[in-house]
Amino acid sequence: MKEMQKDTQDASHYGEFGGQYIPEGLMNELNNVADAYNKYKDDPDFLKELHDLLNNYANRPSLLYYADKMTKDLGGAKIYLKREDLNHTGAHKINNVIGQALIAKRMGKTRLIAETGAGQHGVATATIAALFGMECEIFMGKIDTDRQKLNVYRMELLGAKVHPVTSGSMVLKDAVNAALQNWASRIDNTFYVLGSAVGPYPFPEMVHDFQSVISKESKAQILKAEGRLPDTVVACVGGGSNAIGSFAKYIDDKDVELIGVEAGGKGVDTDQTAATMERGTVGIFHGMKSLFLQNSDGQIDQVYSISAGLDYPGVGPEHARLAELKRAKYVGITDDEAVDAFEYIAKTEGIIAAIESCHAIAYVMKLAPTMRKDQIIICTVSGRGDKDVASIAKYRGVDIDD
Repeated sequence: MKEMQKDTQDASHYGEFGGQYIPEGLMNELNNVADAYNKYKDDPDFLKELHDLLNNYANRPSLLYYADKMTKDLGGAKIYLKREDLNHTGAHKINNVIGQALIAKRMGKTRLIAETGAGQHGVATATIAALFGMECEIFMGKIDTDRQKLNVYRMELLGAKVHPVTSGSMVLKDAVNAALQNWASRIDNTFYVLGSAVGPYPFPEMVHDFQSVISKESKAQILKAEGRLPDTVVACVGGGSNAIGSFAKYIDDKDVELIGVEAGGKGVDTDQTAATMERGTVGIFHGMKSLFLQNSDGQIDQVYSISAGLDYPGVGPEHARLAELKRAKYVGITDDEAVDAFEYIAKTEGIIAAIESCHAIAYVMKLAPTMRKDQIIICTVSGRGDKDVASIAKYRGVDIDD
């Protein structure tokens, strides 16, 4: 899509969105990261090492699974699931972490830091740090450490130090703040592995590129299975890394509908929501210009979702641009609908999917019956739901030992 192409003089922006809004102390290091990425992203040795790790360590390509029982039960479009939950570490996050960690190695860095919400990005970063023999520290909101204890233990088991962040509302946005502050204090040996398609340039571009393997594979897989492209691609959206990876190779295919599903929480029209695309306004936060939930004074609002991974008050700048151009549309799904989908896909297809992914599945449950039987939906299952089992049980009033 021509409008999405960034010209060489303004590579950091997506229309009015994106950019670099960062303290002066980090600007030089941010430019060093951009220079390194632009130097290596097309380098044959870098790409060989990246693809070797994706294929032989992360277990790519991930399956494109035809959900026969869901398709028959819902009675509409054919449903395919892109199984990122089957990757090593159990989520799409590993794709991007491998790429950024390889850039860090080439920059001579010995320490990785990261923020995490649901814990999957933290686990992926801790995993690669262990593999590469690098020091690793993870910043996670205190509330998220309490609701994702399994992933906290996994990170510590992998050798990472996990910092529960007690400032602000103690969720993902506060973890990003803490990671940025830590990065500024130790830029000499540290690389900040940012987990979503957010933040200052070049992070949104790096995450787009490293996660585009999802749509590159699904496009080839659906052409082999059905002989044509899907009618609709659906993925959940918090900051947007899974969704931008699922959309990337279809953006120029204008007949393919792209739908991002965000966390409606207790309801998109309530004050307990994370529906940034539907309720947000233009602002600047975490080094980028994008859409954010803000109060009447322009301050970043508190957000809420049952999903720690979608509990973020903003969205990546490329998604804001896709929405502005009406190339993608964004819808909200409530906690109740996501939990219903969590139980539905477990009982129907035998897949325990992450509560984040179940927001997308919930929307597919609404959409598929409205489509013809010869139409095709691809829905990305971005992660596995082991981490959410205890939380969902408690949501249903069942007390189990987590």
